Amino acid sequence: MRASKYTKETINTLGIAEQRNFPDFAAGDTIAVFVRILEGDKERIQVFQGDVIAIHTNGISSTFTVRKLGANNVFIERIFPYYAPVVSSIEFIRKGKVRRAKLFYVRDRVGKAARIAEDIQTREQKMARAEIGRNKSAVAEQLAQATQTVKSTDAVEASVSDIEKSDSSAE
Repeated sequence: MRASKYTKETINTLGIAEQRNFPDFAAGDTIAVFVRILEGDKERIQVFQGDVIAIHTNGISSTFTVRKLGANNVFIERIFPYYAPVVSSIEFIRKGKVRRAKLFYVRDRVGKAARIAEDIQTREQKMARAEIGRNKSAVAEQLAQATQTVKSTDAVEASVSDIEKSDSSAE
């Protein structure tokens, strides 16, 4: 039986793991997650912007939880798989000032107490963060080119070995 949703195996076969060059973020940061939504035969992008309250790192199964304030002052939490193709991109909005890895205590807070304070960064810190992001995307591009080169050389070697096998069987 074939799985109807994305599994670890299907994500690995799609090769999405090498292509992810999202900005670095941690618990407490505010991010905007651009999610692909399928409605019938149409596809659109929907933005889910909120605070990251948890990150679970487990290889290809890594997830992160984002909490936002929805309509009628109701909070909405959503768990996103890091490597799933449903997440098209992530935009870093601001850095949160927290001292914990999991912010589940925020669920019990109401009003201004539920806010996460912003970690004010200097211009140099912001520039360094932007430089790291540019370097990260450049490294990801180099890695993608290297994997394409390796795949093409593997294909050439496979075709050469097939030709050698056919030549030896013809004799």
